[in-house]
Amino acid sequence: MPDPSGSDGPPPFEDAVASDDVEQRVYGTILQAREPTSVEAIADAADCDPETARKFLTWFTELRIVTRHDGPQVTYARNDAYFDWRRVNELAATNSDAELRDRIQDLTARIVEYEERYDAGSPAAVDAVAVTETSERSIDEVRVDLGDWATAREQRGQCERALQQVTDGDDGAESG
Repeated sequence: MPDPSGSDGPPPFEDAVASDDVEQRVYGTILQAREPTSVEAIADAADCDPETARKFLTWFTELRIVTRHDGPQVTYARNDAYFDWRRVNELAATNSDAELRDRIQDLTARIVEYEERYDAGSPAAVDAVAVTETSERSIDEVRVDLGDWATAREQRGQCERALQQVTDGDDGAESG
């Protein structure tokens, strides 16, 4: 179903698999799965035949977009490493060395601010309930901070890997 607003962004969550294209419906379904999911469940959510879903899942597995889990019942899960790799490549292709360095610097400053605010080295080391008992921050505010902190750490890692790609690809071409 086309987006009437003309936006190129993803469809609303509730319409993520409302496309006429079976491949896109299977793809959208597996991307939303939070745990390994059976072919039958994917086919049901994508509104297609299980054999059709299996065909696309096999193809997505070959592309490393999804991971197949063998067992009493074969299941499939999205391959987060693939999407991380894709994001790093996108950052390397669309940003200069200087832009990536600036982004890394900004993210590092944000991370250091959280480390100082919570006197911890990572968001996982913070007891959100204990923080709310000793400060005026609500549990929701602390959880938002912890989520932002974790995201900043992930994004910094991606930018650092992208910067490595960009600088490895320069081959000294910018000497001057």
